[in-house]
Amino acid sequence: MPEPKLNYLPCPDSGAGHRMAYWDWGDAAASHVIVCAHGLSRQGRDFDVLAQDLLAHAKGRLRVVCPDVVGRGASDWLADPLGYQVPTYVADMLVLLTHLKPTLVDWVGTSMGGLIGMGVCAALQAAPAGSTRVRRLVLNDVGPAIQWEAIARIATYVGRSMEFDSLQQAADALWAISTSFGPHTPAQWLELTRHMVKPVAEGSERVRLHYDPAIAVPIAAATPESVAQGETLLWQVYDAITPQTLLLRGAQSDLLSVATAQQMTLRGPRARLVEFADIGHAPTLIAADQVAVVRRFLLE
Repeated sequence: MPEPKLNYLPCPDSGAGHRMAYWDWGDAAASHVIVCAHGLSRQGRDFDVLAQDLLAHAKGRLRVVCPDVVGRGASDWLADPLGYQVPTYVADMLVLLTHLKPTLVDWVGTSMGGLIGMGVCAALQAAPAGSTRVRRLVLNDVGPAIQWEAIARIATYVGRSMEFDSLQQAADALWAISTSFGPHTPAQWLELTRHMVKPVAEGSERVRLHYDPAIAVPIAAATPESVAQGETLLWQVYDAITPQTLLLRGAQSDLLSVATAQQMTLRGPRARLVEFADIGHAPTLIAADQVAVVRRFLLE
């Protein structure tokens, strides 16, 4: 399988700043850029299969960029854990888009990556006339209303400092908390896991999770009341954004409810809804039917 190019971009924060890594697929000179943003504890290599498929079917020049959100993957960790929130991530992505200078930009966001995408759309729409806008937005199993039960579930494992004797042991452990992602072959899951871990020391077979455990700090501070307040703001953002929007939902999702998904088809950009059977939170966009839905929306 071909490998993407790994690039780094300096981003400001409340301290000395940080570097954000991003994985770069396709034609670096292409004016059409698709940004793929991952979920809370994931990283940009989650989109390897989707990126390669999009490039294989593109009828023109295309660039697919998959950032590691700060605190994950090859990106720096923040000195202040309270910075691990969506406004920080949106600011970083705006720096990325300023650097990439796309003429046409589409956004694919899984879970947290979808919330980031909504924020990016809103920020670009507020920019002066003639500035770049997001043309098409894919929200993968996320919306303005996030079920408290899902947040509580995620809080039980995110932030745990985990080490494993081997990649396979890591894959087995991660599968135990990720079965809602839906069916995967052992080879598919091992490949997904490969980018979720780093050696604990150079040359060691022992590995640890790639992300900063402190990403869990803001989640631990969340309450049902604060989540409800955030929901009100997110609906305001969603109602105001204008790109054509595709909403994907795992039919068994505990994070995006049926009621919220239906509301999203009636409000704001009036998303087109596609559900995947026997999948929870969140579809990994590896299965052929999932990839095809996204490809058709973005390219056809």
